[in-house]
Amino acid sequence: MGGRPVIAVVNDDTQFLRMMEMILSDAGYETFISFAGSAAFDELKARLPDLIVLDIRMESPEAGWMLLDLLRLDTATADIPVIVCSADHEQLDKKEEYLRSKRADVLRKPFDIDDLLTIVAEHLPAESPASTRRAAGS
Repeated sequence: MGGRPVIAVVNDDTQFLRMMEMILSDAGYETFISFAGSAAFDELKARLPDLIVLDIRMESPEAGWMLLDLLRLDTATADIPVIVCSADHEQLDKKEEYLRSKRADVLRKPFDIDDLLTIVAEHLPAESPASTRRAAGS
């Protein structure tokens, strides 16, 4: 009894969020969006998505980095795959080792939709844990 995989997109750009929601929904994923890093952690912890697509520069230049740290430090969210999606190529290059240590993959903006869907599929299990958790809890 599996449901659709749940993907959370955390970004402060409403147009980007709408585009991601449309692309991922059309590809058969359930999505939810969060507009800022500061409020996102509680929502992510409560909803436990199968995958998180995270921007690094939101309300502050460090917001995404802090959120990634919080996600990895909390046992409830530590194993959720994270794809850091950013146009800040300089920071992505500078923090490559850090990202590897946090088990975060990278998708550089601008990106091709096929590349997005490929990297998303690579990080999702055949049976989505969020779907399993929801089924077990109901």
